[in-house]
Amino acid sequence: MSVLEGFRFRGSDSPVHRLDPRIKFLYVCVIFFIAVIYTELIPQILLFLLQFPAVFIGKISKQWMKSMRGAIFIAVFILVSSLLSQYLYYGHTLAVSDYEYALSMSIRFIVLVESFSIFFLTTSPDHLGLALEQTGVPYQFCFAFTTAVRFVPVLADEAQIIIDAQKSRGMELEKGNLLKRIRNYIPILIPLIVNAVRRSLDLAEAMESRAWGSVKKRSNYYILELKRGDYILMVISSIALLIALYLRFLTLQGVVTIPPLLPSILNVE
Repeated sequence: MSVLEGFRFRGSDSPVHRLDPRIKFLYVCVIFFIAVIYTELIPQILLFLLQFPAVFIGKISKQWMKSMRGAIFIAVFILVSSLLSQYLYYGHTLAVSDYEYALSMSIRFIVLVESFSIFFLTTSPDHLGLALEQTGVPYQFCFAFTTAVRFVPVLADEAQIIIDAQKSRGMELEKGNLLKRIRNYIPILIPLIVNAVRRSLDLAEAMESRAWGSVKKRSNYYILELKRGDYILMVISSIALLIALYLRFLTLQGVVTIPPLLPSILNVE
């Protein structure tokens, strides 16, 4: 559940929290695009390190660490599965470049989790829905999306409460083989699904009692406007994207080469 904790909004008055959600989403998209177009290890490490200032300026280091701890397990799975697939594909032989590629893929996943964690930790669901609405997205979709974002951490809390309750009754979730562990989680999933259905029915009744959707044109008390910090982040993101595309073009043309990291470390040793 630590991964979901890293996506729960934490209210604060930091400069990162005051940024426009649309600009922060542009920043996340730029990080996502750069991480996808590069398969080398050095760019992935740079992307991971370059997001540290946003974490500390936004004062979300504790929650960010929870998301990183939760992502490590999946990153290790990506690393092992990538090495295994290459081991079987290349005839049971692995080079240093294969290890670097597998490590790059796992760090890419961590980079993506890191960027989206920063976005959701510093972006209010209300402001996110308002940003989507001001960009022309229908209000029904905005409401559905923001409601889903709000319910994810709530369901995570309920799942943890159910797990603790089942453990207090003597249920052992960590023992047995993989199939038995999956079966042990059935008593967790059933009450969790029932609670989710009940919560959705309560939400539907509350919406109907307030005549939700009766007014076609809605008004908002707060209007998002771009400020100085938003323009600065927009310029930085655009410059980073152009530089990444230019270097990617040069590497594809053979003009510039990104040196492998693991062989250089092995040579130093």
